[in-house]
Amino acid sequence: MSKRDYYDILGVSKGADVDEIKKAYRKMAIKYHPDKNPGDKQAEENFKEAAEAYEVLSKPDKRQRYDQFGHAANAQSANGGGYGGGSMNMEDIFSQFGDIFGGGGSPFDSFFGGGRQSGGRKVARGTNLRIKVKLTLEEIANGVEKKVKVNKQVVCDTCDGTGAKDKSAFQTCKTCGGSGAVRRVTNTILGQMQTTSTCPTCNGEGSVITNKCNVCHGDGLVRGEETISINIPAGVSEGMQLSMSGKGNAAPRGGVPGDLIILIEEIPHETLKRDGNNIIYDLHVNFVDAVLGTSIEVPTIDGKAKIKIEPGTQGGKILRLKSKGVPEVNSYQRGDQLVHINIWTPKAVSREERDVLEKLQTSPNFKPNPGKNEKSFFERMKEYFE
Repeated sequence: MSKRDYYDILGVSKGADVDEIKKAYRKMAIKYHPDKNPGDKQAEENFKEAAEAYEVLSKPDKRQRYDQFGHAANAQSANGGGYGGGSMNMEDIFSQFGDIFGGGGSPFDSFFGGGRQSGGRKVARGTNLRIKVKLTLEEIANGVEKKVKVNKQVVCDTCDGTGAKDKSAFQTCKTCGGSGAVRRVTNTILGQMQTTSTCPTCNGEGSVITNKCNVCHGDGLVRGEETISINIPAGVSEGMQLSMSGKGNAAPRGGVPGDLIILIEEIPHETLKRDGNNIIYDLHVNFVDAVLGTSIEVPTIDGKAKIKIEPGTQGGKILRLKSKGVPEVNSYQRGDQLVHINIWTPKAVSREERDVLEKLQTSPNFKPNPGKNEKSFFERMKEYFE
């Protein structure tokens, strides 16, 4: 399912300022807060979705990239996380956006007995996976769906990811009493201070396994293989990274899966070269065709195209084929194909050909006489790439 527009998620216009975005996010966060909607998975997803939208739109640099590239801007994130990747868990949200709730806690703490405190029960998160996907120039130009087999950690079917032999193989952690956190009171010069930290016995889960699963040995995870369909937008480039939320390694005991980071690699084309969104093609024409003019078919990423070589064409001339290049990511704009004309000089000629050429050699029309208005190769290249 495609990701929703961040502005639509928060219900603001693209011209909204930071205060409007913050106010809209706080409204959505309160509406879908897990403490207000216990056990409601959809509300929890909406809560995470709103946090993801706010995390991007509240930061000018990330917002600018999102406005320009949309969700494909995820690819510019070097590690695949924290920028629209859809991988934020509850701990991320409360630690990063505590100011939205007025001090790092939940706006519902007073109603639910203290709410989410630092060091409380943790939601496990799977690790990210990175793969490389090789694309042809044609696939890059048109966009493509790739199906790849990914070897990764998946939830153990035997114990359904719990790590226990059966439902009775759990007991409440005696250290924290099932809260997942331990509290310590220390005396300071300012009086007694209470600190809360994750329970070291159960690692914040509130329970411990008394009888482990025979298949995963308590991990809740096993190695497996999944075939994943990756929709790659047109216009990606070498080194760009895309992120797929929740397609990385699974997390134990019902945690949040990691992300799948896709690194783009370009397969060099036999005849075409890419320069940004433009395509470069070196066309070699013989001396006679350059003098008399001709029509020649040249390859493009969309197939063959016929171009006209005007009589008297000089070597180094550049012909532009509009919109025959690579499109911008998430844009209707497309680069051009630049055809660089090279005059082919034969290295050997027959006796008859030599006789003809020697007659032409002294002809006035064959003496170099460049006009003052003719631009140099570097001037032409500068003109085309500006």
